[in-house]
Amino acid sequence: MAESQNTEWKESWRDEYLKWICGFANAQGGKIYIGKKDNGIVIGVSNAKKLMEDIPNKIQNKLGIVADVNLLEEDGMEYIEIVVSPWAFPVNYDGEYHYRSGSTKQQLRGNALTNFLMSKTGIKWDAATVSNITVDDLDKESFDIFRREALRSGRMAREDLDIPNEELLDKLDLLVEGKLKRAGALCFYRNAEKIISGCYVKIGKFEGSELLYQDEVHGSLLLIADRVIELIYLKYLKAAVSYHKETRVETYPYARDAVREAVYNALIHCNWADNNPIQIRIDEDVMYISNSSLLPFGWTAETLLRTHTSKPFNPDIARVFYRAGYIESWGRGIQKICDACKNLGADEPEYIVHGEDIMVKFYALQSAKISDSKVPKHQNAALGEALDEALKNQMINILEENPSIAQRDLAKVLGISRASVQRMMSILAKQGKIERVGGKRYGHWEVH
Repeated sequence: MAESQNTEWKESWRDEYLKWICGFANAQGGKIYIGKKDNGIVIGVSNAKKLMEDIPNKIQNKLGIVADVNLLEEDGMEYIEIVVSPWAFPVNYDGEYHYRSGSTKQQLRGNALTNFLMSKTGIKWDAATVSNITVDDLDKESFDIFRREALRSGRMAREDLDIPNEELLDKLDLLVEGKLKRAGALCFYRNAEKIISGCYVKIGKFEGSELLYQDEVHGSLLLIADRVIELIYLKYLKAAVSYHKETRVETYPYARDAVREAVYNALIHCNWADNNPIQIRIDEDVMYISNSSLLPFGWTAETLLRTHTSKPFNPDIARVFYRAGYIESWGRGIQKICDACKNLGADEPEYIVHGEDIMVKFYALQSAKISDSKVPKHQNAALGEALDEALKNQMINILEENPSIAQRDLAKVLGISRASVQRMMSILAKQGKIERVGGKRYGHWEVH
C-alpha cells in the first residue's frame, strides 16, 4: 500500500509530525504509521512504550483533539499506528493551519486559509452584508434582465416575479435583516466596482504575443452575463459559412454553449475578493477563460472533469444565476461544456489550475477558423461597434417603456457615451424605427 491522501509512513517519530496530524484532521482524516520506511517495509521503533504515552498527550496538548494511537507488530517488530478522524472545526498547530492534499501536506495562507476557515464555519464570502448599498440603489435593468430570464426559463412563476424588488431579493435570500448581501449587490448594482474594484470582465484579441484590440465589460453581474457572450461572438469571432442546399450555415470555431457555460461558471465561482477581473484571451487557435478562485478542498483539475457534486464558491450568486436559468445546480456544467465541444467537432477543453487561478483552455475547430489579423487595433471601454445592433434593440425597448427619457440618462442605462446614443438614435430615426414628437425639450420618442 503506497502513501496516499489518507496514509503517511514515517521511520521514526518527530514532534513536527504533529503538523501532519493537523493536516489530516483538517481534511478527510487518515493514518500515520511510525516505524515504516517510504516503501512500506516495517523497520520498527525501539521506544514504542514511551511513544504510546507521549504521542496522545502531545496531540491533545498541541492540537486540542484526540486521536487513536495503536501499537502494532509485524515480523517481531513493533510499530505505531495513529488514526486521525476528520474534525468539523478548524484545527491549528501553534496558530498554523495545515491541510492534507493528495500525498502532501500544505500550510494554508492568504485566500486559501480564508476559504478554509469559512468552509469550516459555514460562512461564505458572498453571504456577508454591505452597508453602503441599499435596495433603492440597485439597477432597474438588472432586475428586468433577471425577471425576463427567470420567466423564460420557467425557474420562477410570473406571480413570484411581479412583486417589489425588495420582496424579490428577500425571496432570493439576498437580504439579512434588511441589509443586502454581497451577492445581491454584485448581481443587481450597476456599479459593482464600487464594492469590488476588480468586478468586471476583460477581453483581448491576440495574434501571438501582440494585442490587437480589447474591451472591458462593466456593470452588475447580471448585466455582464447578458452582454459578454454577444460581444465575444459579434466582435471577436468570425463564422465559417457553408451551405446545405439553400440554407446558409454559420460555424464558429468555439462552441457557443460551451463558452457561455464557462463564462457563467467564472462569474459564479470567481473569488472577487482578489480584486482581479475575469480575463478572456482569444487567439487564432485557442481561447482562455481565467478567473481567481480556489477549488474545494481535496479537489484537483481531474476532479472537475469527473462526475462531482455542485460546490459553488459563491452559493448566493449561484442561486441567482440558477433562478435566471443561466446554470443548473447538479455540478454538470463542465460535462455540458465538454459535450458542446464534442458536438461541434472540436477537442475537449483543458482545465489548468495555477494556485489561486483556474483557467479553461478551448481549442478552435480548425475547419471553422478565419484569419482575423487585418482587424484594426483599438481599445474600447464600452461594448464596441459590433454590439451596435444589440444596443439599438435595448435602446428601442427602453424608449418604448420610457418615451421621455433624456439622452444622458439613456447613455447611463446603456453604459455607453452620450455621443454613441446620439449616433444610434440618428441611425434609428433614418431607418424609420423611432421618431421624435413634440420638440426637443418637451417632446417624446415614438417607436414604430
